[in-house]
Amino acid sequence: MTPTTIPIEATTAPVISRPDVVVVGGGPAGLSAAVAAARNGASVSLVERYPHLGGMAAGGMVLVLDDIVDENEITVRGIAQEMIDRLEVMGLAVYPPPEDRVLSEVTWEKWRRWGAIDFHQKGEIKPIIYSVAFDPEGWKTVSHDMIDESGVELRLHSPFHSPIMEGNRVTGVICHTKTGPEALLAEVVIDCSGDADVAFTAGAPFVQGSYLVTTVFRLGNVDTDTAMAFDRQEPKAAYELDREAKRILGGAWEHWWLLTPLPGVVWCNAPHMTGYDGLTPGDQTAANAEGRRRVAELLEFARARMPGFEDAILVDVAPQLGVRQTRLIRGDYVVTKDDVVKRHHFSDSVARGRGYYTPYRALLPLDTEGLLVAGRHYSVEPDAQKLSREIPPCMAMGEAAGIAAAMAAESSSGLRDIDVSKLQQTLRSQGADPGDIPSPRAVVDHTAQMATQ
Repeated sequence: MTPTTIPIEATTAPVISRPDVVVVGGGPAGLSAAVAAARNGASVSLVERYPHLGGMAAGGMVLVLDDIVDENEITVRGIAQEMIDRLEVMGLAVYPPPEDRVLSEVTWEKWRRWGAIDFHQKGEIKPIIYSVAFDPEGWKTVSHDMIDESGVELRLHSPFHSPIMEGNRVTGVICHTKTGPEALLAEVVIDCSGDADVAFTAGAPFVQGSYLVTTVFRLGNVDTDTAMAFDRQEPKAAYELDREAKRILGGAWEHWWLLTPLPGVVWCNAPHMTGYDGLTPGDQTAANAEGRRRVAELLEFARARMPGFEDAILVDVAPQLGVRQTRLIRGDYVVTKDDVVKRHHFSDSVARGRGYYTPYRALLPLDTEGLLVAGRHYSVEPDAQKLSREIPPCMAMGEAAGIAAAMAAESSSGLRDIDVSKLQQTLRSQGADPGDIPSPRAVVDHTAQMATQ
């Protein structure tokens, strides 16, 4: 009989590092977590499977930072804003100035192709908001600069393999490298994997959701002035061409191509593809292949039919598949769609998004100790996660998790025992907005305020 499973022999792993905090995943949330923990006195190791930092902001090429304002109030600050400031100095971040963040035909035409629109609003033209277009290589550079300056031990080419456990407590991680397994021991581990890899293998409960995936791509040699003039001068013809482009792509957001800080280079957050499991190698392989097929067909169409795209070339396809939702942990509190949509405020809020609040309890996986999560896999209902998974709010979660980990490591206390009000005060003193002060639009008296789910 052909076996369906085989045993894997036990082995040993050298302990290569003993920091206070290990962060798994060097995407936006992981960067923020590692930098915040180090700046607050912890020794930190950051492990990342790819040869670069940046996660979905770089390898996934999600090149607009949004979900950072509630009307005119900027809700995500701290390390996320520091990243924007550094990119702007390099000439690799573009966003509308305050005077342009209004609803008008003039600002709509000026900024819509930068993605700086309030896409939650209805209507042919939408308000312009604070939203930032950036360059992925710039993101990688700034990420490495911040890690180096903070004194974080960075270990690239180090895929997470399994947690090190003492009972239900996570005490470190094993990475499986080209030279074999390597162990890192720590007081606190922060799971910023995006897929709850650490929490899942540590036995924490979770639910698995799904959403569309994309193979984001960039086109070069585009005459963007001609393309935008055609939009203005021939709106009906432009609409029909855009509709055909979206059909070829299998779906896209309102604008299937957007400007970037690089002249003549546009990025395309498409094609939209459903029915793929973002965890299984088979589905990911199939999605990558199908995405590339659609991109090739789209490029042929754009060259032949779309003014400004006659000489377009394919610059690149994102090396990371654009996965939006997989495992979502079950934590001490599970954020609901109602919480997000109605702006429910929590007394233990440590991060904000567009108008919503993330409680510290949503970063604490049930049935585990010594482990925090930060990123799109936090404790949230699947429908709520679709509204609260953008990069800046994930960075805010990471910053909060990093400071919480440093506090716990310094005091040798459990993560559930730290003083959340002190965490909030520290975040605010360091330029972040933890959401401890509810906005006028927040709902503060709902019955789920301190319920444990």
